[in-house]
Amino acid sequence: MNRVSGFRRGLRAVADYVRSAPGTYVWLLILFVTTVALHHMSPDFEEDFLRQRSTNIHELSRNPLRVLITSAMWIDSGRWLPYALLYTVFHAQAERWLGTLRWLAVCVAAHVFATLISELALLKAIHDGHAPRSAVNTLDIGVSYALAGVMAVLTYRIASPWRYLYLAALAVVYGVPLAAGRTFTDFGHVLSVLIGLACYPLVRGRGKAWNPKETLAALRG
Repeated sequence: MNRVSGFRRGLRAVADYVRSAPGTYVWLLILFVTTVALHHMSPDFEEDFLRQRSTNIHELSRNPLRVLITSAMWIDSGRWLPYALLYTVFHAQAERWLGTLRWLAVCVAAHVFATLISELALLKAIHDGHAPRSAVNTLDIGVSYALAGVMAVLTYRIASPWRYLYLAALAVVYGVPLAAGRTFTDFGHVLSVLIGLACYPLVRGRGKAWNPKETLAALRG
């Protein structure tokens, strides 16, 4: 009976956690459905299908609103489980802290502005001859810009001096690829982090910052 009761308590705790971040888990559910759909497509059809929902220069010039929305509903890697973990660790925490509307505002700002600015940078690179004209059809789909923005805004959730260590880790995770590869996607990720940090007005009045030292002390009793 104790094991059964413990299992039930665990299930209730998981259900409560999911209910506390509805936007995060509805989005994850959509990504699960679309990822399953991708696994039933042939490689050639999948590439064309995703390109039509991509925020590349060609599609943005035709129907920007449609592709900005649909591009955030697919994962081009076809691997859902890593995103389930990342959404639980970062998106769910941000939504629980900020509330669904403010969390969504951060996601939209990072996804939209990082996409538009990075694609404008790519367009200039094409115009200046630094990138091939075929780059207007580059596949650019996924949820990483919104994730980077949310990871950045969570900096303000952490008490000093720990927040600076977290911020340094973000700088390494997103800055090193930009320095090494200098792709428009790497540029977009760095932009997303900066946009997330610029969302500071949304975090005001959202409670005391989390102190890892206090949490460790409580766990030790």
